[in-house]
Amino acid sequence: MATIYLVRHGRAAAGFTDDKDPGLDDLGREQAVSAGATLRQRTPLAIFSSPLARARETAEPLATVLGQAVTIEDRVAEIPSPGISLAERGPWLRKIMSGTWTDVSDDLKAWREKMGQCLLAIETDAAIFSHFVAINVAVGLATGDDRGTIFRPDNGSITTLNNDNGQLTLVERGDEANTHVN
Repeated sequence: MATIYLVRHGRAAAGFTDDKDPGLDDLGREQAVSAGATLRQRTPLAIFSSPLARARETAEPLATVLGQAVTIEDRVAEIPSPGISLAERGPWLRKIMSGTWTDVSDDLKAWREKMGQCLLAIETDAAIFSHFVAINVAVGLATGDDRGTIFRPDNGSITTLNNDNGQLTLVERGDEANTHVN
């Protein structure tokens, strides 16, 4: 059985509607250090990250302490929004988050499916640095919940799943907060 620690990236320097790929702000860097310190106690771990700057920067403190490389994994990236302007992203994302995965486009269903395949392929304990919607997808797959938003993982929070021979189960949700999606 593999334990998967899904870490929501630290607070970004800009929001989802302001910048396609912001890095972390000062608080986000502190959250990254804190998440790394927590996960350091749960080693050995493989380390995976979304390719986006805020997730990669959140993974860096753990990778540095463990002396390990971070494997970039496209399947745990932010929900794709190709062809949608920054100004349109907020309303578009709110609609996705308030609905169900049954009601989204085939492209988004495929993205969700690929994320599930990624999680099921993990056979050793791992830390995955990812995003709000992606973590909700993982929790939904583990619990059979089709909603776009199941909970509101805080920046730097750690949600724990198990992959037991191809069966995802939720162990514990990460800390939840009143947060905006960034």
